[in-house]
Amino acid sequence: MIRRDLVDAIVAHARRDHPDEACGVIAGPEGSDRPERLVEMVNSERSPTFYRFDSAEQLKVWRAMDDSDEVPVVIYHSHTATEAYPSRTDVNLAAEPDAHYVLVSTRDPDRDELRSYRIVDGAVTEEPVNIVEQYRTDLEAPERPA
Repeated sequence: MIRRDLVDAIVAHARRDHPDEACGVIAGPEGSDRPERLVEMVNSERSPTFYRFDSAEQLKVWRAMDDSDEVPVVIYHSHTATEAYPSRTDVNLAAEPDAHYVLVSTRDPDRDELRSYRIVDGAVTEEPVNIVEQYRTDLEAPERPA
Protein backbone atom coordinates (compact mmCIF):
# COMPACT_ATOMS: atom_id res chain seq x y z
CA MET A 1 0.00 0.00 0.00
CA ILE A 2 1.35 3.42 -0.96
CA ARG A 3 -0.11 6.92 -0.80
CA ARG A 4 -1.02 8.63 -4.06
CA ASP A 5 1.13 11.68 -3.24
CA LEU A 6 4.20 9.44 -3.01
CA VAL A 7 3.40 7.75 -6.33
CA ASP A 8 2.87 11.17 -7.92
CA ALA A 9 6.23 12.35 -6.51
CA ILE A 10 8.06 9.29 -7.91
CA VAL A 11 6.54 9.82 -11.36
CA ALA A 12 7.27 13.58 -11.27
CA HIS A 13 10.91 12.89 -10.30
CA ALA A 14 11.24 10.35 -13.14
CA ARG A 15 9.73 12.77 -15.68
CA ARG A 16 11.92 15.64 -14.45
CA ASP A 17 15.17 13.64 -14.72
CA HIS A 18 14.30 12.11 -18.12
CA PRO A 19 16.22 11.30 -20.33
CA ASP A 20 18.41 10.12 -17.43
CA GLU A 21 17.20 7.56 -14.94
CA ALA A 22 15.89 8.96 -11.65
CA CYS A 23 16.33 7.18 -8.33
CA GLY A 24 15.41 7.49 -4.70
CA VAL A 25 14.08 5.87 -1.58
CA ILE A 26 10.96 6.08 0.56
CA ALA A 27 11.67 5.55 4.23
CA GLY A 28 9.18 4.25 6.73
CA PRO A 29 9.06 3.25 10.38
CA GLU A 30 11.02 0.10 11.10
CA GLY A 31 8.75 -2.96 11.08
CA SER A 32 5.78 -1.14 9.53
CA ASP A 33 6.25 -1.80 5.79
CA ARG A 34 4.62 1.63 5.34
CA PRO A 35 6.36 4.10 2.99
CA GLU A 36 6.17 7.63 4.40
CA ARG A 37 9.16 9.88 3.66
CA LEU A 38 10.37 10.23 0.07
CA VAL A 39 14.02 11.10 -0.51
CA GLU A 40 14.98 11.95 -4.08
CA MET A 41 18.56 10.91 -4.64
CA VAL A 42 21.19 11.80 -7.22
CA ASN A 43 21.88 9.31 -9.98
CA SER A 44 25.66 9.52 -9.85
CA GLU A 45 25.85 7.83 -13.27
CA ARG A 46 23.72 10.56 -14.95
CA SER A 47 22.76 7.91 -17.48
CA PRO A 48 19.63 7.03 -19.49
CA THR A 49 20.35 3.31 -19.02
CA PHE A 50 21.80 2.90 -15.52
CA TYR A 51 21.48 4.36 -12.05
CA ARG A 52 23.65 4.34 -8.98
CA PHE A 53 23.12 6.18 -5.71
CA ASP A 54 25.90 8.62 -4.91
CA SER A 55 27.79 6.71 -2.18
CA ALA A 56 28.24 9.71 0.13
CA GLU A 57 24.59 10.68 -0.22
CA GLN A 58 23.46 7.09 0.36
CA LEU A 59 25.54 6.86 3.53
CA LYS A 60 23.99 10.11 4.79
CA VAL A 61 20.42 9.00 3.96
CA TRP A 62 20.85 5.52 5.50
CA ARG A 63 22.36 7.04 8.67
CA ALA A 64 19.43 9.47 8.94
CA MET A 65 17.03 6.52 8.60
CA ASP A 66 18.91 4.62 11.31
CA ASP A 67 18.78 7.66 13.61
CA SER A 68 15.00 7.91 13.06
CA ASP A 69 14.30 4.17 13.42
CA GLU A 70 13.37 4.02 9.74
CA VAL A 71 14.17 1.56 6.98
CA PRO A 72 14.12 1.80 3.18
CA VAL A 73 10.58 0.54 2.50
CA VAL A 74 10.68 1.48 -1.20
CA ILE A 75 13.68 1.84 -3.49
CA TYR A 76 12.68 3.35 -6.80
CA HIS A 77 14.17 4.24 -10.13
CA SER A 78 13.06 4.88 -13.67
CA HIS A 79 13.62 3.22 -17.00
CA THR A 80 13.71 5.74 -19.83
CA ALA A 81 13.31 3.54 -22.90
CA THR A 82 12.08 0.17 -21.63
CA GLU A 83 9.23 -1.27 -19.60
CA ALA A 84 9.08 -0.95 -15.82
CA TYR A 85 10.70 -4.32 -15.18
CA PRO A 86 14.00 -4.92 -13.34
CA SER A 87 17.00 -5.38 -15.61
CA ARG A 88 19.62 -8.01 -14.90
CA THR A 89 21.77 -5.23 -13.42
CA ASP A 90 18.88 -4.07 -11.19
CA VAL A 91 18.48 -7.61 -9.89
CA ASN A 92 22.20 -8.00 -9.22
CA LEU A 93 22.33 -4.70 -7.31
CA ALA A 94 19.20 -5.31 -5.20
CA ALA A 95 20.64 -5.34 -1.67
CA GLU A 96 17.56 -4.72 0.50
CA PRO A 97 15.54 -7.98 0.67
CA ASP A 98 12.70 -6.36 2.64
CA ALA A 99 12.29 -3.39 0.27
CA HIS A 100 9.73 -2.94 -2.46
CA TYR A 101 11.53 -2.11 -5.71
CA VAL A 102 9.35 0.33 -7.64
CA LEU A 103 10.09 1.06 -11.27
CA VAL A 104 8.50 3.71 -13.45
CA SER A 105 8.93 3.81 -17.20
CA THR A 106 9.14 7.23 -18.86
CA ARG A 107 9.35 5.80 -22.41
CA ASP A 108 5.83 7.01 -23.23
CA PRO A 109 5.36 10.73 -22.46
CA ASP A 110 1.56 10.29 -22.30
CA ARG A 111 1.33 7.20 -20.13
CA ASP A 112 2.71 6.39 -16.69
CA GLU A 113 3.82 2.80 -16.14
CA LEU A 114 4.63 2.07 -12.49
CA ARG A 115 5.20 -1.44 -11.15
CA SER A 116 6.52 -2.92 -7.91
CA TYR A 117 8.66 -5.97 -7.19
CA ARG A 118 10.31 -7.90 -4.43
CA ILE A 119 13.83 -8.97 -5.32
CA VAL A 120 15.35 -11.59 -3.02
CA ASP A 121 18.40 -13.71 -3.84
CA GLY A 122 18.03 -12.92 -7.55
CA ALA A 123 14.36 -13.92 -7.70
CA VAL A 124 11.99 -11.23 -9.00
CA THR A 125 8.36 -11.31 -7.89
CA GLU A 126 5.92 -8.68 -9.11
CA GLU A 127 3.44 -7.43 -6.54
CA PRO A 128 0.27 -5.36 -6.92
CA VAL A 129 0.50 -1.61 -6.36
CA ASN A 130 -2.32 -0.58 -4.03
CA ILE A 131 -2.58 3.23 -4.19
CA VAL A 132 -4.51 4.95 -1.41
CA GLU A 133 -5.24 8.59 -0.63
CA GLN A 134 -4.05 8.20 2.96
CA TYR A 135 -3.07 5.46 5.37
CA ARG A 136 -5.50 4.35 8.00
CA THR A 137 -4.34 5.08 11.52
CA ASP A 138 -4.38 2.52 14.30
CA LEU A 139 -6.93 4.68 16.13
CA GLU A 140 -9.55 4.54 13.38
CA ALA A 141 -12.41 2.10 13.58
CA PRO A 142 -12.15 -0.70 11.03
CA GLU A 143 -14.02 -0.12 7.79
CA ARG A 144 -17.33 -1.90 7.55
CA PRO A 145 -19.05 -2.85 4.31
CA ALA A 146 -21.98 -0.59 3.41
